[in-house]
Amino acid sequence: MQISAERIAQIEARRDEVQASMTRADLPPEEFVRLSKEYAEIEPVARAAHEVRRLRQELAALETMTGGEEADPLMREMAQEEMQLLKSQLPDAERALALQLLPRDSADARPAMLEIRAGTGGDEAALFAGDLFRMYQRYADAQGWKLELLSANASEQGGFKEVVASVNGTGVFAKLKFESGVHRVQRVPATESGGRIHTSAATVAILPEPEEVDVQIADSDLKIDIYRASGAGGQHVNTTDSAVRITHLPSGIVVTQQDERSQHKNKAKAMQVLRARIYEAERERTQSEQAGARKAMVGSGDRSERIRTYNFPQGRVTDHRINLTLHRLPEILEGPGLSEVIGALVAEDEAARLAQLDGVG
Repeated sequence: MQISAERIAQIEARRDEVQASMTRADLPPEEFVRLSKEYAEIEPVARAAHEVRRLRQELAALETMTGGEEADPLMREMAQEEMQLLKSQLPDAERALALQLLPRDSADARPAMLEIRAGTGGDEAALFAGDLFRMYQRYADAQGWKLELLSANASEQGGFKEVVASVNGTGVFAKLKFESGVHRVQRVPATESGGRIHTSAATVAILPEPEEVDVQIADSDLKIDIYRASGAGGQHVNTTDSAVRITHLPSGIVVTQQDERSQHKNKAKAMQVLRARIYEAERERTQSEQAGARKAMVGSGDRSERIRTYNFPQGRVTDHRINLTLHRLPEILEGPGLSEVIGALVAEDEAARLAQLDGVG
């Protein structure tokens, strides 16, 4: 994708204009916040544009230097070497700028809600859901993110029938969004005496977390039930009516929360999950209108789509969307190894979107 000199000049000019506006003494606070957000978005684009402009200008200057017959042979040779170096750097710089100019998913910079549910496979599926949760926990630690457990429904054998957590940090949704879908495991369960390989599955959903201003929920749209918590969770569980069930009447979305002793804390966490689910439902509605474009990208975000297989006997992980197989299953489940899988998915998505812009895809 060739970006014109005029477009580069516009990007740099707008960055300078925003920067100058932010220094005005009479700037209202809300305008400063708006400009700060715009500056944070445009500054990396302007930096990439500046690098492309610098390389092009230096190349043009060197071509002029080597063009005349009167040029010193030694100087010409040095200039040609420098030109070769710049020509090798320019395509990468232009690609980096093109990536910066790609339309952004407005949710990329948001924190995310991580939901994992055991699927087919009974106790083994719940154990696998626990393995996945620990994988994302360790990956989040390696990224410097903060993961907060919101609710968990533990199984009797260990693991989780369902677990929900909030993940906060830089670029959380941009990286984790490709994890939505069905994750399948093939292994010999610890409870299997015959040594047969079983296949089970868990579903992962990654939802961008909205700010309160993004999702307006009227009190009249909510039905809130308070009841006595049940199940594992400590001796306090059955002593107080602290569990909360919130039903969003317009959408039918139901969220329950009972992990905290405090009814107030359970309601706050339930509302956090509810806002994320309503926000995601609206995003899905909007994106379904752009379904053609989404099909060209990595996966559809459809939670019924089988995206990855973890094969223990062979020690491999296969991501079916990009035909990537890595024989490093333990390292991936430990968390940090997941970076290579997510990096490959991000790169494939960027390549597909660049191809679309070029009219190739």
